[in-house]
Amino acid sequence: MIYINGEFYKKEEAKISVYDHGLLYGDGVFEGIRIYNGKIFKLTEHIKRIFESARAIYMEIGITIMDMEKLIIECVEKNNKKNGYIRLVITRGAGSLGIEPNTCKKPSIIVIVDDIQLYPQDYYDKGIKIITSTYRRIPIECFDVRIKSLNYLNNVLAKIEARKSNSQESLMLNKDGYVVECTGDNIFIIKDSVLKTPDTSYGALNGITRNVVLELADKLEIKSKETLISRLDVINADEVFLTGTGAEIIPVICVDDITIADGKPGIITEKIIKSFKNYILKN
Repeated sequence: MIYINGEFYKKEEAKISVYDHGLLYGDGVFEGIRIYNGKIFKLTEHIKRIFESARAIYMEIGITIMDMEKLIIECVEKNNKKNGYIRLVITRGAGSLGIEPNTCKKPSIIVIVDDIQLYPQDYYDKGIKIITSTYRRIPIECFDVRIKSLNYLNNVLAKIEARKSNSQESLMLNKDGYVVECTGDNIFIIKDSVLKTPDTSYGALNGITRNVVLELADKLEIKSKETLISRLDVINADEVFLTGTGAEIIPVICVDDITIADGKPGIITEKIIKSFKNYILKN
């Protein structure tokens, strides 16, 4: 059952207006949230982030953070999901055909609760291949990509590029040529036992799973740094992995046809994956 503006609808009956500015102009924000063992993972962190994204695009959601959390819990219970995925979408709402946002009188709130599996288990066991995209990440001075907006065409094109190269993901660089993230995931490298990930100030999303990994690294006494990373750093890393709500933690074994280390998931990566699975059980 899909929630749209106060009502629940069957999947095949769920509809929004063709005048909704989320559809017409990508004018909206979203969050992807996981459900593990009947628990909504990091619900408060996700809801706070979507409210921050909405504030950044001058959009009043119309309900409180607490009420939004209650709504998400209700949607999960309505769908009786023990393990799955929640997509929360908030658009500017229905308005005119012009770009003027003031014609949208009320935002649209949409909650989808469903299953998700981005990659087969074999990829988690053996690792994936990625390429460096020719599409650069939108510069932070043009649009702060830490806002999870519905404008994802930049990422979609980079994802298509990966598929055309028989790879699973694309590494995206900023305008200065430094690594920021992949199309839907944050990236980590390990070099000389030090865990590194791009600092968000360079254009990387402040990912929820990313932050959990940094927290776990600290508990595992693995030195970590949020820093500047180049493509050269990635291809010469001892280990590489990606993190995201959908992907969770997935090893990378090849970048631009260059094999990472010995071409299989590394010891530290596997240690972090194990720790993440235990973290899920406890949270």
